[in-house]
Amino acid sequence: MPILQWLTRDQDLKAADRVPYRLLEEVPELSQGEGDNLLVQGDNLEALRALLPLYAGRVKCIYIDPPYNTGSAFEHYDDSLEHTKWLAMMVPRLQLLREFLSEDGSIWVSIDDREGHYLKVVMDEVFGRRNFVGDISWQKRTSPANDALYFSKDHDHTIIFAKSKADWRPNRLPHSEAQASNYRNPDNDPRGAWNSAAYTCAKSIEERPNLYYPITQPNTGEAILPKKTRVWAYGPEAHAKHVAENMIYWGKDGLSRSPRIKKFLRDPKPVVPRSIWLNSDVGHNQEARNETLALFGETPFTTPKPERLIQRILHIATNPGDLVLDSFLGSGTTAAVAQKMGRRWIGVEMGDHARTHCALRLRKVIEGEHGGISRDVGWEGGGGFRFCTLGATVFDASGQINPDIRFADLARHIWFTEFRVPMATPDAGPPAGPFLGAHDGRGLALLYNGILKDRTPGGGNVLTHAVLRLLREGAQAAGWDGPITVYGAANRLSERTLQGAGVTFRQTPYDIKARV
Repeated sequence: MPILQWLTRDQDLKAADRVPYRLLEEVPELSQGEGDNLLVQGDNLEALRALLPLYAGRVKCIYIDPPYNTGSAFEHYDDSLEHTKWLAMMVPRLQLLREFLSEDGSIWVSIDDREGHYLKVVMDEVFGRRNFVGDISWQKRTSPANDALYFSKDHDHTIIFAKSKADWRPNRLPHSEAQASNYRNPDNDPRGAWNSAAYTCAKSIEERPNLYYPITQPNTGEAILPKKTRVWAYGPEAHAKHVAENMIYWGKDGLSRSPRIKKFLRDPKPVVPRSIWLNSDVGHNQEARNETLALFGETPFTTPKPERLIQRILHIATNPGDLVLDSFLGSGTTAAVAQKMGRRWIGVEMGDHARTHCALRLRKVIEGEHGGISRDVGWEGGGGFRFCTLGATVFDASGQINPDIRFADLARHIWFTEFRVPMATPDAGPPAGPFLGAHDGRGLALLYNGILKDRTPGGGNVLTHAVLRLLREGAQAAGWDGPITVYGAANRLSERTLQGAGVTFRQTPYDIKARV
């Protein structure tokens, strides 16, 4: 597979591994209502790293609208990055984002044609070229830019990859009013308005010989065969049923040699999404600016996305209750639309406008604001979110465990580094004891921060015979009697004892895999 080469490629591909793990600290006065939605203020690379132990493999849809590297800087982003720096910014973020996707999840990235083709090649490498789903062209303008020197840039791209294309399928779209207007009833069929579709399909005679047979033209008596490059879409029995039920259309004069089948408006089937999205269907830049102006009295970004565009994406890629992630949240559109559509969400944004714009917008959504798609989806308010900032690192500069780190936080971190999946749901309470659970045929325990209180040496951080008995009791109470990996400050047992007990000991902090 072709790869993209740039000046700092080798170090950029390893940049995500150098990002320190930080804790999330809630800011109660900026949180709103109830719910497990999450708004994080901070650099999105560090925020993604902090979120992985909680949400890896659980996100159904990622949508991001990163800086386009257009050369026009504006307040909230440096959007004039040189090409290599832009790639250096994007690659580690894409690598981390992939870890968040569920097996049936997808990522959608908005971009223009300045960096879009490079982005596609990079995403081929990160997500696998076989998992490329498509490239949507969104008509973002309502009128041409007459001051353009070459072409009026009327569309943006949205590049789509699945975590596993074999496991991902898009939700189809409902019939639109424009599509309904194409239905007529020229023969006064009592079943109402209808449209027609081809009666053949693009299969060869060799592939489907049973679908290559003569049918009778009712008004001429002629035996009709499909063109040799095609066959009928229906077998003889289905065709006989269509004839009996007046389902076949032979043209205005009834003499056509190319039959078509009626599709009635009263029985509309969802339609497959198309790759060109018109602004009449999903909105445009000016609509998005008007939405943000109504919310904030200003337009903090020059290229916001309309709520209808995000609604289309989330309709195709998610179902109610699914988790959506946007790590370039901007003015908060993705989170606002997800809230109104009954999806759970995580949004990450840097700078003060995470508080002054994103949090404000989402509070208005929860209170029932009626802009954007609200009327379309019947939004009346509700729900909530937690506002968090990035707190202390799990490890200090020398690799030692930060003494302020709580047992539950280190437990989640160690579980994730061992198994690459979250330990439990993000809102689950901390473990009651040192045995954390079992996964993939192995148990895991952590001796830290006096989890066993004063019943054992070192407050429970040292593996002794007494501690081992307590660990086994906790494991058996949880239904586990297999091998256990134990993290602790020190070990007082012989290697023979550990082997006989099915225990692997790892010393903290030195044996923790990800210790940045």
